Amino acid sequence: MPKMVPEMGALDIKRLRHPGRGRNVTFAVGGVPGLLLQITPTGARSWILRTMIGKKRRDVGLGSYPGVSLSDARNLAREARDKVRRGIDPIEERKAVRAELITSQSRGLTFTDALDRYCDAKLVELATDRDRVRWRSMVERYAVPEIGGMLVGDLTTQDMLRVLEPVWVTKHETARKLRSRIEAILAWATVTGHRKGDNPAAWKHNLSALLPKPDKVAKAAHWPAVALSDAAPWFAELGQRQGIAARALEFLTLTASRSGAVRSAEWHEIDTARNLWIVPAAKMKTGQEHRVPLTAPALAIVGAMPRRADSSYIFAAPRGGTLSDMSLGKVMRDMQARAEKVAAQAGEDVNKAGWRDSRSGKPAVPHGLRSTFRDWAGDLTDWPSDMAELSLAHQVGSEVERAYRRGDMIEKRRQMMDDWAKFLGAA
Repeated sequence: MPKMVPEMGALDIKRLRHPGRGRNVTFAVGGVPGLLLQITPTGARSWILRTMIGKKRRDVGLGSYPGVSLSDARNLAREARDKVRRGIDPIEERKAVRAELITSQSRGLTFTDALDRYCDAKLVELATDRDRVRWRSMVERYAVPEIGGMLVGDLTTQDMLRVLEPVWVTKHETARKLRSRIEAILAWATVTGHRKGDNPAAWKHNLSALLPKPDKVAKAAHWPAVALSDAAPWFAELGQRQGIAARALEFLTLTASRSGAVRSAEWHEIDTARNLWIVPAAKMKTGQEHRVPLTAPALAIVGAMPRRADSSYIFAAPRGGTLSDMSLGKVMRDMQARAEKVAAQAGEDVNKAGWRDSRSGKPAVPHGLRSTFRDWAGDLTDWPSDMAELSLAHQVGSEVERAYRRGDMIEKRRQMMDDWAKFLGAA
C-alpha cells in the first residue's frame, strides 16, 4: 500500500527540480496514493501513477506537465485506480484503444484515397501516360463528386446507382467503362483489407438487376450521324473550313476511324511506300494493330500538313500535343450553327436544318461519321459486311474464325475506301 504523503500545491510542483545528475527522478505529490511527478535530467516532466495491477507493480502514464495540470493528474489517477479495483488494466485498455484506432484509420479509406492508391499500383499496366490520364479522369469526373468522400467500406449498390444512372443511357459507353473502373478500385480495396463483402459495382447478380442491359442500351443510344443524302454536301462544306481540326475531321471521315486514333496519329505511323496508316495496338480499342488503306484524298491531307520540330503528331495542337476531342466536335457544331442561321434567315424551321441524324433528328457528331460509313457500305453498295466491319476495326466472326483469318483484306478494303471517297465527292 503506497504511503500517504502531504499534498503538494501547484506552486510546490513548479519548484521541483531534477538534482542534475543520474536518471529520471520521481516525487510523490500526494492527494492520490501512488501519484508521482517524474522529471528527466533535461527537465521534462510527466505524471505517473504507480500501483499494483494484479500481482505486478505498474507505472501508468497520465500525460505531461504542464499540459496536464496537478488537479487533472489527480482526477486521472483516481479514474485509473478505480479501473484497477474493477479488474481493468488501464495500460492494456489504452493499448487496445490505440490498436483499434490504428485499425480503424487503416480501414477508413475514402474512395478518393483508394483511387489514388489504385492508380499508383495498377495504371503502370497501361501503355501510355495519355491512357493513364484518361483512365483516371473519367473516374474523377463522374464518380468522385458523388462518392469521393465516402469510405470504401461504406459504399453500397445504391451509391453505385447514384453515379451510374445519370449517364447509363445518355452516355452508355462512358458509363460502362466507369462501372468497370469503379469495380476494379473496390476489388483492390477489398483485397487490401479496406472493405469487406460483395463488390457493389459488380454487374452480374447485382447491378444487372437494376440497370438496362448494355447491348440494349447501346442500340438505343447510337451516335447521331450525317444522313447519307447529306454526306457529300456536308463533306464539301467541311473542305471549305480552315484549321487543323477541320483537316483532322476530313481525315477521320475518309478513313472511317475513331477520333482518338486520328488525333494521336503520328508521322511514323504513315507508310508512304504502301499508302498505309498503321495504327499501333496500344492506340486501338481492340488492343490489336490496325492497318488503314489511305486513298489519294487522305494522302493529300497528310501531305499538306506541316511537320513540326516540337511534335510528332500529324494533326498537332497549337502547343504541339494532341488535339482535344472537343476540337473536332466544335467544327461540326459550328457547321450546324451556320446551317441553322441560314435556315432562320430564310424563315425555315431551324430544328430541321443542318446536318442531322435521319432517325433521331439530332445534330451529327464526329463519332457518328463511322455510322454514316457503315450505312453507306450496307445500304448503297455490294461490299461484304465483313469488310466494312474490318474497316471500322470491329471484331468479325467468332473467336475460332478470327484465329484462322490471317489477312485483313487490305487491298479489297482499299478499293472500298476509294468508292467511299468518291461517294463523298473527294475523288
